[in-house]
Amino acid sequence: MIEPPNAAGRPEIHARSWGRAVAVVLICASVALLLSFDAVYDSLQRALSAAAPSIAGHPRLGAVAFVVFAALSAVLAFFSSALLLPAAVYAWGTTATFVLLWLGWLLGGICTYALGRGLRRPRGTVPGTASKFDFYLQRAPGEVTFALVLLLCLALPSEIPGYLCGYLGVRMRTYVPALAIAELPYAIGAVVLGDGVAHRHIGWLVAVGFIGASLSLLALRALHKRLGPPS
Repeated sequence: MIEPPNAAGRPEIHARSWGRAVAVVLICASVALLLSFDAVYDSLQRALSAAAPSIAGHPRLGAVAFVVFAALSAVLAFFSSALLLPAAVYAWGTTATFVLLWLGWLLGGICTYALGRGLRRPRGTVPGTASKFDFYLQRAPGEVTFALVLLLCLALPSEIPGYLCGYLGVRMRTYVPALAIAELPYAIGAVVLGDGVAHRHIGWLVAVGFIGASLSLLALRALHKRLGPPS
């Protein structure tokens, strides 16, 4: 059986979330600082210009590959498609990149949901789960509503809500629309960041990083207010 989280569980979750938010802001600020140097920006433009013909020459394969990488970034915590965004924006523009990124994240979320369903056991007996998964598993109510799923998807790293909702048996018609809505602001923000890197919009890099981190923290606060003690 899973042991109930100790009293330090919630502060530890908060500390990790604050650390992730601060890291996002610092990374965006650091990238903005680097792009302020002409030599760095010129090198980036040369790299993007060199990559653009390859992407344009294989539009379907490139789009499929980008969606697959985006889906993997939603399934695996250590995998990220962020490095591909500037090249994608440079080659396809912001609208197409947004659609492909959002679709990839949606497919990745559905994959994690399916994996969570496959791991289902009698409640509270899933072996070897991470502490953050356990923390929310123990606090999830008997009936998980659309609003709660939306908060989970807004507040938590992308790989957790799918596993959790699948494991808890949340209905697909509840999970998928909530995931689709929750991913919209983050997909928009990610594409704006990619455009900021590709076209040297330094102010947007810092602003979107701060807004994204703030949204995540506010959603986390609302989620913890909604959840009760371990069940």
